[in-house]
Amino acid sequence: MAHPEGGSSGGGSGGEQRRMAAEGWFRLWGWGRRCPGSPRLTGPGPGPTTPLILLLFLGSVAADITDGNSEHLKREHSLIKPYQGVGSSSMPLWDFQGSTMLTSQYVRLTPDERSKEGSIWNHQPCFLKDWEMHVHFKVHGTGKKNLHGDGIALWYTRDRLVPGPVFGSKDNFHGLAIFLDTYPNDETTERVFPYISVMVNNGSLSYDHSKDGRWTELAGCTADFRNRDHDTFLAVRYSRGRLTVMTDLEDKNEWKNCIDITGVRLPTGYYFGASAGTGDLSDNHDIISMKLFQLMVEHTPDEDTIDWTKIEPSVNFLKSPKDNVDDPTGNFRSGPLTGWRVFLLLLCALLGIIVCAVVGAVVFQKRQERNKRFY
Repeated sequence: MAHPEGGSSGGGSGGEQRRMAAEGWFRLWGWGRRCPGSPRLTGPGPGPTTPLILLLFLGSVAADITDGNSEHLKREHSLIKPYQGVGSSSMPLWDFQGSTMLTSQYVRLTPDERSKEGSIWNHQPCFLKDWEMHVHFKVHGTGKKNLHGDGIALWYTRDRLVPGPVFGSKDNFHGLAIFLDTYPNDETTERVFPYISVMVNNGSLSYDHSKDGRWTELAGCTADFRNRDHDTFLAVRYSRGRLTVMTDLEDKNEWKNCIDITGVRLPTGYYFGASAGTGDLSDNHDIISMKLFQLMVEHTPDEDTIDWTKIEPSVNFLKSPKDNVDDPTGNFRSGPLTGWRVFLLLLCALLGIIVCAVVGAVVFQKRQERNKRFY
């Protein structure tokens, strides 16, 4: 297997689960994509001068995590091979609809055909406050550059199994969406596709396909995941208001940062799902696995008293997503001037004029006094 998450073999064994749990924990504490203690998950790599006590400490931590935390993989929220229900119209823990087809190797949300949409949704609402989802996916087809579409959406939402225009699912949703968009509908855009973006919605916002969702996007990045000849992965972590999206698209077995934002508020009790849609252009959109891990994070006493099921999805963002002006890499430059910015600029300009006037008056008065001495 070429990847710690199971690659093409699905990673259904207990040892594989332990490796995945260890991997998630080491990233949680800043150890990066891979963890020590496994022949396939190389870690920070202590050098020959590393003190013996540090080596012993790392070894004991790796052993504890690898051997004792397989339970942090939440099977009730995970889609893992071998799939149950192949050849039937249903499967345990997951519902699918539309063009979705279940095979022994993948769940195909849409075939490479026009005007298709499909989705797959977890039966169980998730009541974890801190979690991390790993998605093994594949987008591929016969279309050449910019002649394919439309992409995949990953969901954590209040409603499930509701078809709609947003990558095969409903608009004006409640919750979180991660869009893996392969087609630039906005001909004026400078960003490079495929493109990954994030949106949080309380039901009041509509996703604008004509602008590729730019007006409601919180953050995004360019990600070349289409028609790769190796496995492609995405990780979404939500913990204590921080939302992080990482990718592994280069067959290097390493996570690469894509999105990292704070101030995100998501309730518990929502559902995980994935959907895809095609229009005049098409692609195969496949999900190989979705693995959810519980993150063991301490919360304050005040946080523990909150009814997390009553929280409204929201983001404490410093500027409106409508101010986003994209560049080819997906990073945000300064957007249009807001009311506060205009006010501050005018205030600074006014203060500058006053200072110049006072200085000018003082200089003029001194010159007048100097001239009087010569008369």
